[in-house]
Amino acid sequence: MQDYLIGAIRGQLHQLCRDHEVIDISHNITPFNFPQTAYLCKSAYPHFPDNTFHLILVNLFDRRPDHFLLAWHDGHYFCCADNGLLTMILGGKPDMTIRLPFGQDQPRHLVGVVRLFGMAIDRLSRGEALNRLGEETDTLVERLSLQPLIHDDWIEGQIIHIDHFENVVINITRQQFEAQRRGRPFRILVMRDEYISQISDTYADVAEGNKLALFNTAGFLEIAVNKGNAAGLFGLQSFNQEQLKGGNYYQSQLFYQTVRIYFE
Repeated sequence: MQDYLIGAIRGQLHQLCRDHEVIDISHNITPFNFPQTAYLCKSAYPHFPDNTFHLILVNLFDRRPDHFLLAWHDGHYFCCADNGLLTMILGGKPDMTIRLPFGQDQPRHLVGVVRLFGMAIDRLSRGEALNRLGEETDTLVERLSLQPLIHDDWIEGQIIHIDHFENVVINITRQQFEAQRRGRPFRILVMRDEYISQISDTYADVAEGNKLALFNTAGFLEIAVNKGNAAGLFGLQSFNQEQLKGGNYYQSQLFYQTVRIYFE
Protein backbone atom coordinates (compact mmCIF):
# COMPACT_ATOMS: atom_id res chain seq x y z
CA MET A 1 0.00 0.00 0.00
CA GLN A 2 3.08 2.27 0.13
CA ASP A 3 4.10 2.61 -3.52
CA TYR A 4 2.58 3.82 -6.80
CA LEU A 5 1.56 0.47 -8.32
CA ILE A 6 -2.00 0.31 -7.02
CA GLY A 7 -2.69 3.77 -8.40
CA ALA A 8 -1.04 2.87 -11.72
CA ILE A 9 -3.12 -0.32 -11.99
CA ARG A 10 -6.35 1.54 -11.31
CA GLY A 11 -5.34 4.27 -13.75
CA GLN A 12 -4.77 1.75 -16.53
CA LEU A 13 -8.12 0.11 -15.89
CA HIS A 14 -9.95 3.44 -15.83
CA GLN A 15 -8.34 4.34 -19.16
CA LEU A 16 -9.33 1.11 -20.88
CA CYS A 17 -12.55 0.18 -19.09
CA ARG A 18 -14.24 3.49 -18.45
CA ASP A 19 -17.69 2.00 -17.87
CA HIS A 20 -16.49 -0.46 -15.23
CA GLU A 21 -16.19 0.01 -11.48
CA VAL A 22 -12.89 -1.11 -9.97
CA ILE A 23 -13.20 -2.77 -6.55
CA ASP A 24 -10.12 -3.71 -4.52
CA ILE A 25 -10.18 -7.01 -2.63
CA SER A 26 -6.75 -7.12 -0.98
CA HIS A 27 -3.24 -5.79 -1.46
CA ASN A 28 -1.81 -7.49 1.62
CA ILE A 29 -1.29 -11.06 0.45
CA THR A 30 1.96 -12.54 1.73
CA PRO A 31 4.40 -12.73 -1.22
CA PHE A 32 4.14 -16.00 -3.19
CA ASN A 33 1.49 -17.37 -0.81
CA PHE A 34 -0.78 -19.42 -3.08
CA PRO A 35 -3.01 -20.94 -0.34
CA GLN A 36 -3.80 -17.50 1.08
CA THR A 37 -4.49 -16.09 -2.39
CA ALA A 38 -6.82 -18.97 -3.25
CA TYR A 39 -8.69 -18.59 0.04
CA LEU A 40 -9.26 -14.86 -0.42
CA CYS A 41 -10.34 -15.14 -4.05
CA LYS A 42 -12.69 -18.09 -3.72
CA SER A 43 -14.26 -16.54 -0.62
CA ALA A 44 -14.91 -13.21 -2.35
CA TYR A 45 -15.84 -13.88 -5.97
CA PRO A 46 -19.22 -15.65 -5.47
CA HIS A 47 -20.59 -12.47 -3.86
CA PHE A 48 -20.10 -10.41 -7.02
CA PRO A 49 -22.67 -10.18 -9.83
CA ASP A 50 -22.40 -12.31 -12.95
CA ASN A 51 -20.00 -11.09 -15.65
CA THR A 52 -17.60 -9.58 -13.11
CA PHE A 53 -13.93 -9.62 -14.13
CA HIS A 54 -11.56 -10.77 -11.39
CA LEU A 55 -7.90 -9.76 -11.79
CA ILE A 56 -5.55 -11.98 -9.80
CA LEU A 57 -2.18 -10.24 -9.96
CA VAL A 58 -0.17 -12.64 -7.80
CA ASN A 59 3.16 -14.18 -8.82
CA LEU A 60 2.77 -13.13 -12.45
CA PHE A 61 6.41 -13.69 -13.33
CA ASP A 62 7.46 -16.89 -11.56
CA ARG A 63 8.66 -17.86 -15.05
CA ARG A 64 9.05 -15.94 -18.31
CA PRO A 65 5.50 -16.03 -19.74
CA ASP A 66 4.43 -16.00 -23.37
CA HIS A 67 0.75 -15.84 -22.43
CA PHE A 68 -1.68 -15.12 -19.62
CA LEU A 69 -5.09 -16.64 -18.95
CA LEU A 70 -8.59 -15.27 -19.36
CA ALA A 71 -11.12 -17.82 -18.12
CA TRP A 72 -14.90 -18.07 -17.87
CA HIS A 73 -16.40 -20.04 -15.00
CA ASP A 74 -19.59 -19.99 -12.95
CA GLY A 75 -20.73 -16.77 -14.64
CA HIS A 76 -17.49 -14.89 -13.93
CA TYR A 77 -14.29 -13.96 -15.78
CA PHE A 78 -10.86 -14.56 -14.28
CA CYS A 79 -7.62 -12.90 -15.46
CA CYS A 80 -4.41 -14.37 -14.09
CA ALA A 81 -1.05 -15.95 -14.81
CA ASP A 82 -0.80 -19.58 -15.89
CA ASN A 83 0.72 -20.56 -12.56
CA GLY A 84 -1.81 -22.96 -11.01
CA LEU A 85 -3.72 -20.43 -8.92
CA LEU A 86 -6.83 -20.66 -11.07
CA THR A 87 -7.41 -24.36 -10.36
CA MET A 88 -6.80 -23.76 -6.63
CA ILE A 89 -9.45 -21.03 -6.58
CA LEU A 90 -12.04 -22.92 -8.65
CA GLY A 91 -11.32 -26.43 -7.37
CA GLY A 92 -10.61 -27.64 -10.92
CA LYS A 93 -10.39 -26.41 -14.48
CA PRO A 94 -12.65 -23.51 -15.58
CA ASP A 95 -15.50 -23.94 -18.03
CA MET A 96 -13.54 -22.13 -20.75
CA THR A 97 -9.98 -20.81 -20.87
CA ILE A 98 -8.30 -18.52 -23.39
CA ARG A 99 -4.57 -17.92 -23.70
CA LEU A 100 -3.95 -14.21 -24.11
CA PRO A 101 -0.70 -13.91 -26.10
CA PHE A 102 2.02 -11.87 -24.41
CA GLY A 103 4.60 -10.96 -27.04
CA GLN A 104 8.26 -10.18 -26.54
CA ASP A 105 7.59 -6.54 -27.44
CA GLN A 106 5.06 -6.04 -24.64
CA PRO A 107 6.24 -4.40 -21.38
CA ARG A 108 7.21 -7.19 -19.00
CA HIS A 109 5.99 -5.68 -15.79
CA LEU A 110 2.84 -5.61 -13.68
CA VAL A 111 1.24 -2.58 -15.32
CA GLY A 112 1.93 -4.07 -18.76
CA VAL A 113 0.01 -7.21 -17.79
CA VAL A 114 -2.85 -5.12 -16.41
CA ARG A 115 -2.99 -3.29 -19.74
CA LEU A 116 -3.23 -6.65 -21.54
CA PHE A 117 -6.16 -7.64 -19.29
CA GLY A 118 -7.81 -4.24 -19.61
CA MET A 119 -7.75 -4.38 -23.41
CA ALA A 120 -9.31 -7.85 -23.31
CA ILE A 121 -12.02 -6.66 -20.90
CA ASP A 122 -12.78 -3.73 -23.17
CA ARG A 123 -13.14 -5.97 -26.22
CA LEU A 124 -15.46 -8.37 -24.38
CA SER A 125 -17.53 -5.47 -23.10
CA ARG A 126 -18.01 -4.29 -26.68
CA GLY A 127 -19.56 -7.65 -27.58
CA GLU A 128 -16.57 -9.55 -28.98
CA ALA A 129 -16.67 -13.31 -28.39
CA LEU A 130 -14.27 -14.75 -25.81
CA ASN A 131 -12.73 -17.21 -28.27
CA ARG A 132 -11.78 -14.32 -30.58
CA LEU A 133 -9.32 -12.95 -28.03
CA GLY A 134 -6.87 -15.84 -28.13
CA GLU A 135 -6.39 -19.58 -28.41
CA GLU A 136 -8.84 -21.68 -26.46
CA THR A 137 -7.00 -24.25 -24.35
CA ASP A 138 -7.63 -27.08 -21.93
CA THR A 139 -3.96 -27.25 -20.96
CA LEU A 140 -2.97 -25.06 -18.06
CA VAL A 141 -0.81 -25.36 -14.97
CA GLU A 142 -2.76 -27.10 -12.23
CA ARG A 143 -2.23 -26.97 -8.47
CA LEU A 144 -4.28 -28.63 -5.77
CA SER A 145 -5.60 -26.64 -2.83
CA LEU A 146 -4.28 -27.57 0.58
CA GLN A 147 -6.50 -30.21 2.14
CA PRO A 148 -6.64 -31.14 5.83
CA LEU A 149 -5.12 -34.41 7.01
CA ILE A 150 -7.85 -36.80 8.14
CA HIS A 151 -7.69 -39.72 10.59
CA ASP A 152 -10.53 -41.59 12.24
CA ASP A 153 -9.97 -39.78 15.54
CA TRP A 154 -8.58 -36.42 14.40
CA ILE A 155 -8.40 -33.90 11.60
CA GLU A 156 -5.47 -31.52 11.10
CA GLY A 157 -5.70 -28.30 9.09
CA GLN A 158 -3.19 -25.75 7.87
CA ILE A 159 -3.36 -22.05 8.71
CA ILE A 160 -4.13 -20.38 5.38
CA HIS A 161 -4.84 -16.81 6.48
CA ILE A 162 -4.42 -14.44 9.42
CA ASP A 163 -6.69 -11.43 9.13
CA HIS A 164 -6.29 -7.80 10.23
CA PHE A 165 -7.46 -8.66 13.76
CA GLU A 166 -5.02 -11.62 13.85
CA ASN A 167 -7.86 -14.14 13.80
CA VAL A 168 -6.55 -17.41 12.38
CA VAL A 169 -8.29 -19.16 9.46
CA ILE A 170 -7.82 -22.93 9.06
CA ASN A 171 -8.48 -24.88 5.84
CA ILE A 172 -11.21 -26.98 7.49
CA THR A 173 -14.77 -26.35 6.36
CA ARG A 174 -17.85 -26.91 8.48
CA GLN A 175 -18.83 -29.80 6.20
CA GLN A 176 -15.44 -31.50 6.65
CA PHE A 177 -15.56 -30.92 10.40
CA GLU A 178 -19.06 -32.36 10.87
CA ALA A 179 -18.39 -35.32 8.57
CA GLN A 180 -15.34 -36.29 10.64
CA ARG A 181 -16.88 -35.41 14.00
CA ARG A 182 -19.93 -37.67 13.63
CA GLY A 183 -21.56 -36.12 16.72
CA ARG A 184 -18.57 -36.78 19.00
CA PRO A 185 -17.12 -34.34 21.56
CA PHE A 186 -13.97 -32.65 20.33
CA ARG A 187 -10.93 -30.63 21.37
CA ILE A 188 -9.30 -28.09 19.06
CA LEU A 189 -5.66 -28.01 20.11
CA VAL A 190 -4.30 -24.53 19.37
CA MET A 191 -1.00 -25.03 21.20
CA ARG A 192 0.39 -27.27 23.90
CA ASP A 193 -2.16 -27.53 26.75
CA GLU A 194 -4.46 -24.96 25.12
CA TYR A 195 -7.65 -26.23 23.50
CA ILE A 196 -11.22 -25.23 22.57
CA SER A 197 -14.11 -27.68 22.99
CA GLN A 198 -17.09 -25.85 21.47
CA ILE A 199 -18.03 -23.93 18.34
CA SER A 200 -19.28 -20.37 18.83
CA ASP A 201 -21.67 -18.42 16.63
CA THR A 202 -20.08 -14.99 17.23
CA TYR A 203 -17.04 -13.52 18.96
CA ALA A 204 -19.31 -12.21 21.71
CA ASP A 205 -20.21 -15.76 22.79
CA VAL A 206 -17.18 -15.68 25.12
CA ALA A 207 -15.91 -13.04 27.53
CA GLU A 208 -13.34 -10.48 26.38
CA GLY A 209 -9.86 -11.98 26.26
CA ASN A 210 -11.12 -15.57 25.94
CA LYS A 211 -10.37 -17.85 23.00
CA LEU A 212 -13.05 -19.27 20.71
CA ALA A 213 -13.60 -21.18 17.48
CA LEU A 214 -16.27 -20.46 14.87
CA PHE A 215 -16.96 -20.98 11.18
CA ASN A 216 -16.53 -17.68 9.36
CA THR A 217 -18.54 -16.15 6.52
CA ALA A 218 -16.52 -18.16 3.97
CA GLY A 219 -17.34 -21.39 5.83
CA PHE A 220 -13.84 -22.06 7.20
CA LEU A 221 -12.79 -22.74 10.78
CA GLU A 222 -11.46 -19.65 12.55
CA ILE A 223 -9.58 -19.41 15.83
CA ALA A 224 -9.94 -16.06 17.59
CA VAL A 225 -9.70 -14.24 20.89
CA ASN A 226 -12.58 -11.88 21.69
CA LYS A 227 -11.00 -8.42 21.31
CA GLY A 228 -7.57 -10.04 21.38
CA ASN A 229 -4.78 -11.43 19.19
CA ALA A 230 -5.07 -15.18 18.60
CA ALA A 231 -2.11 -15.48 16.23
CA GLY A 232 0.34 -13.76 18.56
CA LEU A 233 -1.03 -15.28 21.76
CA PHE A 234 -0.81 -18.87 20.54
CA GLY A 235 2.27 -18.52 18.31
CA LEU A 236 0.38 -19.30 15.11
CA GLN A 237 1.63 -18.37 11.64
CA SER A 238 0.19 -18.75 8.15
CA PHE A 239 1.28 -21.75 6.10
CA ASN A 240 3.37 -20.95 3.00
CA GLN A 241 4.20 -23.61 0.42
CA GLU A 242 7.53 -21.92 -0.36
CA GLN A 243 8.66 -22.76 3.17
CA LEU A 244 8.47 -26.47 2.40
CA LYS A 245 11.71 -26.04 0.46
CA GLY A 246 13.59 -25.12 3.62
CA GLY A 247 14.56 -28.58 4.87
CA ASN A 248 14.39 -28.46 8.67
CA TYR A 249 12.46 -25.20 8.57
CA TYR A 250 9.68 -26.32 10.88
CA GLN A 251 12.04 -27.67 13.53
CA SER A 252 13.86 -24.33 13.72
CA GLN A 253 10.79 -22.14 14.33
CA LEU A 254 8.86 -21.34 17.50
CA PHE A 255 5.44 -21.15 15.91
CA TYR A 256 2.76 -23.54 14.67
CA GLN A 257 1.32 -23.67 11.16
CA THR A 258 -1.22 -26.44 11.74
CA VAL A 259 -4.15 -26.94 14.11
CA ARG A 260 -5.38 -30.42 15.05
CA ILE A 261 -8.87 -31.36 16.25
CA TYR A 262 -9.22 -34.52 18.34
CA PHE A 263 -12.53 -36.41 18.48
CA GLU A 264 -13.39 -38.40 21.61
